Formats: sequence, C-alpha cells, structure tokens
Amino acid sequence: MTNHNKKIGEIAKIINGSWNNAMPEERIYTLLTDSRLLGNPNGTLFFALSGRVNGELFIPDLISKGVKNFVVSKKYPIQFSENINFIVVENVLQSLQILATNHRNLFSYPVIAICGSNGKTIVKDWLYQLLSNHFNIIRSPKSYNSQIGVPLSILQMGIENDLAIIETGISRAAEMNLLEKIIQPDWIIFTNLGSAHDDGFESREEKFKEKIQLAKQANKLFINLEISKEFKSKLPKNEIITWSKINSESNLYLEKITIKNGKTQINGIWKNLKKSIEIPFTDAASIENAVTCWLVLLDLSIKDEIISKSMLRLQGVAMRLQQLNGIYNTTIINDGYNFDLESLKIALDFLGQQQQNKVKSVILSDLPVSEKSALDYYSKLSSLLNSSKINSMIGIGNQIREYSYLFTITKNFYSTTQDFINQIKPYEFANQTILIKGQRIFEFEKISKFFEQKTHQTVLEINLNSIVHNLNYYRSQVSATTKIMVMVKAFSYGSGSYEIANLLQFHRVDYLAVAYADEGVSLRKAGITLPIMVISPDENSFDAIIENDLEPEIFSFGILEKFLQKVKDVAKLDYPIHIKIDTGMHRLGFEPKEIDELLKVLKDNKHIKLKSIFSHFAASDDEKHLEFTHHQFEEFLQSSSKLCSAFDYKIMRHMANTAGIDHLEYKNLEMVRLGIGLYGIENSKKNTGKLQTVATLKTTIAQIRTVAKGETVGYGRKGIVKEEMKIAVVKIGYADGYSRLFSNGIGKMRLNGKLAPVIGSVCMDMCMLELTDIEAKEGDEVIIFDESLDVTNLAESIGTIPYEIISTISQRVKRIYYYE
Repeated sequence: MTNHNKKIGEIAKIINGSWNNAMPEERIYTLLTDSRLLGNPNGTLFFALSGRVNGELFIPDLISKGVKNFVVSKKYPIQFSENINFIVVENVLQSLQILATNHRNLFSYPVIAICGSNGKTIVKDWLYQLLSNHFNIIRSPKSYNSQIGVPLSILQMGIENDLAIIETGISRAAEMNLLEKIIQPDWIIFTNLGSAHDDGFESREEKFKEKIQLAKQANKLFINLEISKEFKSKLPKNEIITWSKINSESNLYLEKITIKNGKTQINGIWKNLKKSIEIPFTDAASIENAVTCWLVLLDLSIKDEIISKSMLRLQGVAMRLQQLNGIYNTTIINDGYNFDLESLKIALDFLGQQQQNKVKSVILSDLPVSEKSALDYYSKLSSLLNSSKINSMIGIGNQIREYSYLFTITKNFYSTTQDFINQIKPYEFANQTILIKGQRIFEFEKISKFFEQKTHQTVLEINLNSIVHNLNYYRSQVSATTKIMVMVKAFSYGSGSYEIANLLQFHRVDYLAVAYADEGVSLRKAGITLPIMVISPDENSFDAIIENDLEPEIFSFGILEKFLQKVKDVAKLDYPIHIKIDTGMHRLGFEPKEIDELLKVLKDNKHIKLKSIFSHFAASDDEKHLEFTHHQFEEFLQSSSKLCSAFDYKIMRHMANTAGIDHLEYKNLEMVRLGIGLYGIENSKKNTGKLQTVATLKTTIAQIRTVAKGETVGYGRKGIVKEEMKIAVVKIGYADGYSRLFSNGIGKMRLNGKLAPVIGSVCMDMCMLELTDIEAKEGDEVIIFDESLDVTNLAESIGTIPYEIISTISQRVKRIYYYE
C-alpha cells in the first residue's frame, strides 16, 4: 500500500490504459497491491497483480468493501458499472512500474540505490540513522526491493523529502535493468557479492554484470576495491569510490580493526588523513556494513566528530517484528526499534490481521521529524490511525504530546517511557492487542518486557514469513481451483494455535482441521471464522461443535447415529459433516464394504449435508510402499465416487496429505490436506530445499562449572568425567519436551558456533553440556534446533520422527512470533 494524489483519468493516461470513464472526478490517494492490506477504501486504486494467486480473483470482495477503482489486464471480464472505475492495461505490473517511473521524474533531489547480495537492508537503515539530521529522507520500507517493492518505494517520494534511499534486489537476469529505469539513481552502493540467488545466474561474473546495471547512469559508485578489481571490465564509466582492508590504493584504507568490550574500533586513511570510528558491534558483517556507510559519510564531507558520535550510536536493525503473549490476556506486537510512517503502515497492517482481541491499541513515541515538518507528519499519523481502526493510543514524548489535539481516538500521553511504566495499571490493558513502536532512544523494550508473561528463558521462535513461504510453495503445487485444508491440531504441531490459524485465515486458506472440539472452540473464541473440521469428535462434544459451527469427521455408524440425533434435537438442517473412509490405514473410517449401508443412512437425510469425503494414506512418504499407496487411492476413488453420485450437490474429496501433494494423481481432487510441510519439515525427497525452517528452539546457560576427573554428572551418575571438564547447565529438560533419550552424548546443542554434547541424563527442567574447547559464559544463548541443526536429524538420532519432536514442546516454553 502506498500514498498518491491524482485523478483516476490522469493515472489512466500515464500508464497507457483504456478507461471506462465511470467516475472521472474520482481522486486516488492510496495505491493497493495486496487486497488483504486494505485500509480506507475511499480513494483506493487496486492493481490486480498476477502471481501465485491472481489479484483479479479478489476484485468482487474489494468492491463489496467499498473499493471503486481497479487496474486490470485485458483478460479480466469487466462488468461495466457507473460506480466502478476500471483501467485496462496489457500488463498490470508494468503499469505499476510505469506509474512509479513517472512519479520519480517529478523529483530532482538525490536518490541513493543499494544493491549487492547481503547487507542491503542494514546499510539502508543505518544510512537513515546516520543522515537523518542532515536530510529529510524517504527510504524503502523493510525489504521492499523487488519488481513490486521498488515501485512502491519510489511512489513514497514526496516534496517534503530531499534524499531517497532505495533498496534493490534481483534473483535472475534482466531484472535490474527494469529497476534502474524506475529508480534513475544518482549514487550506487554495492554492498558485496555473495551466494544469494546463485541459482538464477550462470556464473558469479554474470551476477555482478546484472547487478551493476543499476549504476550505468549514476554519478557515483561506492564499492569494495577487491570487487571492483575482480570485475574491472564490467564497471560503468562513473566516479568509483572504494574501501579496502588489504589495499592502500582504495579511497578509504582500513589500517587496523580492534575488537574490545563488545565494540569495534576501525582506524583508516581517507585522502591521506587518519580517521577513526567506533561501532557497538563486533561481527564481521556489521563491521563491513558500517565501513560502507562510513565511506558514504566521508564522501559527503560530514565532520569527523559528527560521524564518530553517530557511528557509536548505531542501533541494530529490527528486520522483523515480534509477537508474543502478554499478561492479562494481551497480545504484544513489538516493533520498537525504528519509527517512521512507512514502517508503521507495515506494523499496522500486521496488527489488523490479529483477531484474538477486539480492542487494538498502539504505543508510539515521538516521530523522528523536525519541528518544521511536525504538524504535517502528526496529521498524517492521526489519519493513519483512524483508517486502521485503532481503538486507543498512548503517546510517549514531548513532541507527540504537543500535537495531541490532532488525534481523535482515545488517547493518553506521557513524557518518558519510565513515566508510562510508573503510572499505568497493566490490568487496564486486559484483552487487548497492543502494537509497541517507537524510536530506539525511547527504550520501548522496557514496555515490551513490562507486558510479557514471565517465563523461564527457553523459547520457541516461530517465523511467520516462513510459514507463508511454505504455504505458497504448496499452493504452487496444486491447481488454482484446488482447496487447501491445513492441519492445526496439537497446538499447530507445537507452533501455537490461534497465532498460526490467524495467519492462515489472513492468507485465505480454505479449511482448518483440529483433533478435538475444544481446539476448535478456542479458535472460534480467538476470532477464527474459517470452516474447521474436527477429526476426533465424541458424543460429549456435540453441543460445543454445533454451538461453534464446527464440522465433525464422521468415521463410524455409532458416531453418525448419535450426531444425527443431536442435530435433530436442535432442529438443524443441512449441517456439514465429513465422511472418512478407511482404505488401509485401519485407524478410523468406514470400510469400503460399508458404503452401501452408509448410503442408506445418509440418503435424503435433511439434517446433515456431506461437505467432503476423505481418507488417509498410511505411508505416502515412503517409496517402499508406493504400490500400497496406489491401492489406497484406487480404493478411495471407487468408494467416494459411489457416495458422490448418490447426491445432487457437489461434495469435495481429499486424500493428499503433505507428502501426497507431491504426486499429481493424489492432489488432483477438490482439496488437499497440508500438515507438517507447512511447518518446514520435509517428508518428501521431491521438495528438498524448497521449504523454509519455521521454528527455532533456544535456551540459555544458567551456570558454568568445572567438574574434576572421576566425578559424575546428573541423575544416576550416568555422566562420567574422564578428565577435568567444564560443563554448562542449560534451562531445558524433558518437562519442556527435550526427551531423556538425548542423554549421555546423544543430544548436541549449538553454543557459540560449536556443538556441545549432553553429558549425563536429561533432567526435568535442565540438562548439562560438555564445554570442551568451547568458550562460553553464563547467559549465553544455546540452540537446540534451527535451520542448521535440523529437527529431522535430531529426531533420527533418538529413533523417532520430527512430528514428535516439535509437537511435544511444552506449553510452558514461551512462543515468540516474528514477522518481517
């Protein structure tokens, strides 16, 4: 979503579209590319982009919500209306890019474009921090660097700005040339050349050649000297400004880098003058990113003392916002590390997705704006909060308090963060979803900690972006007409119930499935409105099922007769049910030989309606049992066809689970059931590398101690110390879901880049790690599993499956949800 201000006819002319001229006076204020992020429909123009999902499918829904302006392709069957504007173009994405190019041409102030493999977002945001006192900057929100993200970033440029910083990203050849025409950059920053997106290029040279297209018309190029030398023949003929750690020919030569006490001092030579900065980071990537920023500041002739102070105050860039459970049934969305209107829009979009609490509040600091432009910015902030349907706000800072009269929603103001913490009563925020967003100097992390549920320091981090990625991967494997049911039973395989269900609802899956009725009831209470199938209903849950519009799986005559009687008692008609057929799993379901008798019960029964018929594969992920899997599928087709043909309405069929989705014949039905694959666990060789890791389980060191030779560690004296040894006691045990089978060296955790084996028996609340050759201190982070410590290998080491590992992580382990 981005802001604009033109009449619809002007836009149609700019993008060379044919226009139905329904409402010629309609003025456009907001451009929308994602229908889910609709704020105020008035003055919104929707670009119906094609991708994994065709945006044109959402036009009827947007019209029902009040949107009246659309850009569509020639293939879209327009139904002309005097109240709806349609602009018809050859290519919707290209039309968005043309509009952005036109907008870029309105401004003459400098535009810095950033390209490279890694560090682009960090460099962009650090430059924003370092230059905000010198320029009024517009920058790309988050990682908006794609063929869609760059135009949306450019369309944010305004007359109040005097510098733009635009991030670019490409994954294949010919993309950068398009972005260069849109951005028309004055200066280029090339961060580095790594392995990201290697598969889209034939060679490292081809990748550099493509990326450097961004610089073909620019005035200056900032780059590492070693990269510029390696690809000297591919460089554009513009001014090249370089840095290097090994070559004194560079413009900025780094003489010495010293790491001490959590900081890094960098000494260099610029134009024969000695220079020095200190940064509050010690990792190699941060040092390289800081040097890149330093190079730009030196070229801008910013005074050394200003650079030194600014560099020392550099703040880590929050690449993702954080969602967690708080006290008094609050949900906390913590995005308190940077603050501007563009990043706030993204955070408010995420807040708008949350359905678990009706009341939504924001806690905001002063905006990072000058007094000269403050009135304009706080007016925009007020309008943004109103359009986002926020119930109440807290403002912290003297500047936002000064403009309190602009805000029409429920509001309170405090001078400092500590004033707020000292004066509020936390129970007043009960049952709210609260977005916390502000400048880093306001230390809003104190507010987040104030509201957090107090738990021990073992956490399961859930990457919501990875879940969306995995969902879209499986969507790409089925036809556009195939519905997707997602399994969220067992606390969504340990990942959290309503948090995952809410994300899935926002991304428009068709069905959810839970094991027991109480799981479904909890989702309904949290605002989930999707159809929900209950896999294991029992007679005692029928009232709850009907009261909450849940749909039971019917797997036997006994459960069918009892449910039929219940719906008759409450006078329900056409209540949806799902029939399960047992084709060889032999767990639940009607046998094929029972289909005729089942039909007699179901036929012409006005109280129930078959929503779907399904079965369950016993071993679809194991090629050894491929013949049996085929046999199951044929059994299902025969039985389901007999049932479907007996009714005059359409009944969905589904048999493909996560592994089954990888086989065309299994997924070629009306619906598929997505389970473990959504959570990043691959159970098919076909999709190796296509899924993203969703969960990271981590803990901390409680104590480090030295144990003498001949002593033992843990219960049962199983951990025998053969030589004097340092051990770390970490805060996870079998009550957290870390199995006792990991005892005595079977389990290994990553600590400061090295694997530390478990010594002795795993205890209920903690276990011990051997620290031979590993430097560590109390409080250090310890990784149990993540993208590199694969949960599948972890499971294999104790003879189990990934399902068991992730679904048995205790509820006392705090879940933290991240969203970029």
